Amino acid sequence: QVQLVESGGGLVQPGGSLRVSCAASRSIFSINAMGWYRQAPGKERELVATITSGGSTNYADFVKGRCTISRDNAKNTVYLQMDSLKPEDTDVYYCMFRWPLGTYWGQGTQVTVSS
Repeated sequence: QVQLVESGGGLVQPGGSLRVSCAASRSIFSINAMGWYRQAPGKERELVATITSGGSTNYADFVKGRCTISRDNAKNTVYLQMDSLKPEDTDVYYCMFRWPLGTYWGQGTQVTVSS
């Protein structure tokens, strides 16, 4: 069973920056894609950003220009750097790792943007 451990969430002021990380308990050498999603209470989980095995990235319109997804293969980790944060970015952020034989999710990390 694969475990994904998220870290880096917290409270940040509007306009501030935050980086969340997600480390997998197995190698991401054969991974298809990794990504970040977010979900507010009572709402559906929505895509924030993804990165493929080839390094191609995709961003939701609401974070384009403000977020950067990246990965460190040696650490089996995916990152989401978030800048110019807005109160509406407040959500629980979940990482997703998709291998050929299955998709796994992190436990979620709370990001709160408030003054």
